[in-house]
This record gives sequence, structure tokens and C-alpha cells, in this order.
Amino acid sequence: MGGVDKVRRQHDQGRLTVRERIDRLIDSGSFHEIGAVSGIGEYDSSGELQKLTPANCVFGRARVEGRTVVVVGDDFTVRGGSADASISAKPLMAEEMAHDFRLPIVRIIEGSGGGGSVKTIETKGAANLPGGIGGTRWYRFTTENLSRVPVVALGLGSVAGLGAARLAASHYSIMTRKSAMFVAGPPVVKALGQDLTKEELGGADIQTRAGAVDHAVDTEEEAFACARRFLSYLPSSVYELPPTLPCTDDPERTEEALMNAVPRNRKQVYKMRPIVEQVVDKGSFFEVAKNFGKPIIVGLARLEGRAVMVLASDSFHYGGSWTADACQKVVRWVDFAETFHLPIVYLMDCPGFMIGLDAEKAATIRHGVRAMAAVNQTTVPWCTVILRNAFGVAGVVHQPADRFSIRYAWPSAYWGSLPLEGGIEAAYRADIDAAEDRAGKLREIEERLNKLRSPFRSAEKFWVEEIIDPRKTRSLLCEFARLAEPLRKAGPPENFSIRP
Repeated sequence: MGGVDKVRRQHDQGRLTVRERIDRLIDSGSFHEIGAVSGIGEYDSSGELQKLTPANCVFGRARVEGRTVVVVGDDFTVRGGSADASISAKPLMAEEMAHDFRLPIVRIIEGSGGGGSVKTIETKGAANLPGGIGGTRWYRFTTENLSRVPVVALGLGSVAGLGAARLAASHYSIMTRKSAMFVAGPPVVKALGQDLTKEELGGADIQTRAGAVDHAVDTEEEAFACARRFLSYLPSSVYELPPTLPCTDDPERTEEALMNAVPRNRKQVYKMRPIVEQVVDKGSFFEVAKNFGKPIIVGLARLEGRAVMVLASDSFHYGGSWTADACQKVVRWVDFAETFHLPIVYLMDCPGFMIGLDAEKAATIRHGVRAMAAVNQTTVPWCTVILRNAFGVAGVVHQPADRFSIRYAWPSAYWGSLPLEGGIEAAYRADIDAAEDRAGKLREIEERLNKLRSPFRSAEKFWVEEIIDPRKTRSLLCEFARLAEPLRKAGPPENFSIRP
């Protein structure tokens, strides 16, 4: 590697070396390294090797939970993972191997991830034109792999430039809280007048809240465990279906707590995650992107052993209203579910798109209609359970248009073009203004409309198909997963390629 001193420095800073990381990620003894002796050699006049700088990319095939994957890692002990000690064909071949053999790929990233540095000009004898010398091929395979095989990326140190792009161009990205990611590091950014530490510029809180990285953990061991678990829900490629695991959790299990999970007071918030945990297989819910787009909860789960994607509203954040960030989150993970043939379950409590000046400045409606397009593009089986609110244009986006999907509602459901609060004054202004007792007239209209807005009135007209006992939710979702199983089709999505 980079020598005894560099390895010691890596350990002293609390970080593992690249081969130690690979060993902890994979099934024991399963790593088959490719290009282990590659590097940059220096020879004397008689052709005898005087010095070898190993290539700072390590890659090969291995097994994770018994399945073959491609693993590629940066060796930070050799020139900090920069291009000065890289052989560009190695990370490119890792991407090509994953693409052509239809294998998941895990990237372990530290440093610039094969990107250049100012010193590269001197070591190469010329300034590299970005995208040159095979660079466009790397970008091509990186993008194509997103629509072909599962891609997991781990940022385990300072990640900059091309390394940051490799971390972001994944289905699931993880970083340790001692790590940092940025397009350019503090010395470069200081030239802009921003004197920041690595953590202030691109620490875990910054990147997970921005949505550039999906998950932050305390230790590298946790990062490896998350990578393994994420892959367990997925097929090896789009040409296969997600694996079904044995399940000991009774599909007919009922939870009495669900009867009181949604407060009668519609202004009162409640915890959605316990509801998710109670209706899916016990211990199977694996949340992703928790710190980004908080009004919507997203994760992988199992129903009677079958993998599904779960979307769920979180009333603790803007009452579950879809912000611009939440819409971006929906697009990304609905695309992901479509790519890897995961049926979608949506536990809905959405009072509409976020409103107000900040929402308009964030182009919420633009992101919202993009989310609507993503949902309508899906072909995977879809089941929605309306727990409480379903209002406005965002309320429309609770199921795909113009195809069959299963829909249920709890007795606590409440829907319409817009909530009564604020809407009555707009729709009945003339009646209210003409009344001697404006407040009394407002109450009278509200009471009259509240009788009409009962979900059972909608069910009478078949505007909602079924109002269910909340305790039956798990049973019905497990039935949905069984019904969906023969409908899943292996192969690449026909309507689109997933976007980074």
C-alpha cells in the first residue's frame, strides 16, 4: 500500500485501510482481487525495478450474503487517492464488470476518488481536459449502471471532486460522521472568502440534509452493515426480481394500537414510523434518506417476506405537506422502485403541497408535477392507505393515473379539493358577509360541510373503494404483496432510465 507510515497514519485517524474495509464488508475470504500488482514503476538503465507506487484503486469480485458483487475501493494511503497514483482503467473496469456481468457494485470512496490535483499537471506533463483519456467512458458506465444494477457508495473520509460525484451517483450513499464530502475542499473554497472546516463545508449533517448523501453513521462497521442490508432487498440486476425471504411473522397479525394511532383532533401530529413498523414484517423496515424531504418517510420493507418500497407521510414536518425537497425525494425513490421491480405501499396523510412565499421561491409546484409524472410513469403494483389527509394537487398524487391500483382508507380519512379551514371563507364569502353573526354563520356552514365530508359519504358514491378497520391493515398489505408477486416483470424499465 502506501507504506508502513501511511498505514499507521490511517489507523491513528480512526480509519481502516481499503483492504480492511473490503474484508469487513464482504463474506469472509470471498474477495478475488483484480490487478493487485498494478502500479507505477520506476526502473534503472538496465531495466531493473527500483520503486513501485501501487495503484490507489483496489477492486475485484466478492460475495455479500452469498451473492456475487463488484467491490471497488480507494487507497488513501497512496497519494490520498488522487489521480497522481491512479490507473484509470481500474475503476473503469470495475464499472464495466458490474454492467456487463449484471452485478451490484459497492464503491468505497476516500479522497478525490481518482480525480486530479494541481500536482497532476507536473506529474503528467500536461493539463488534463476533463472527460479526456477515457473519462467519458467512466461517466457513461456510471450513469448506465444506475438503470442496470444496484449501486451503493460509502464515503469514509474526505471525499472531493470526482470522488464526490461517485458517491452521489448511487442508489444508496452512506458516510461516517467523521467524514466530509464536497466538490472542492476548504483550501479551494477559501479563495471565495469562505474560511470553513471540512465538517462545516461538507460534513454529514450538511450533506444528509441537502439530500446529496442518504445516510450518516458513527462507524465504518455500521456503514458496511447498512450496505449489506440495503442490498438484501434488491435483485442483482434489473434482469432479476427482488428475493423473497422466509417469514415467521403472521400476516394476519393485528395491532390494537392502530385504532388510536391517528388523533381525532386533525391539528394534532402523531408518529408515523411506529405505524409502519406495526404493519410490515417485524424488524424489516429500513429507512433511507431520513434527513432529507422530511414530510415524506421512505424505506424498504417486507410483507410476508416479499420486498416492497414504503412511502409514508410525517405530520411532524409541515403537517405532511409536500415541500420541494419532499417532491424530489418522491421522484428519486419511486424511480428506484420502478427500476428494481419493488411494489409500492403509500401510507398517506398529505394536506397538499407546501404553500407560502418560501414554497413559491423553491418552485414547489414544478417539483410537485415532476413527482406526479414519476408516479404516473410507474408500472409496478401500487397500494395506498389513506390514514388522514388527502387534499389538493398533491392529494391527486396518491396513486398512478389511468391504471389499476389498490386503495384503502381508515375511518380517520379526510379529503377534498382543499381543507375546510380557510376554504369556507373563500367559497362562502358572500353568505358570511351578509350574515349579522359572521362567526355563527361560519360555524353553521362548517358543521353542515363536516357532515358531508365523512369518508363514508365518499364510499357510498364509490369515490373510495374501501374503508377498513385499521387493525386489518397488515393483513390487507400482505395480501397486496401476494397479489403483486406474479405481476412483477424482470427487465429494464420501459418508460425511463433512473436519474442520479
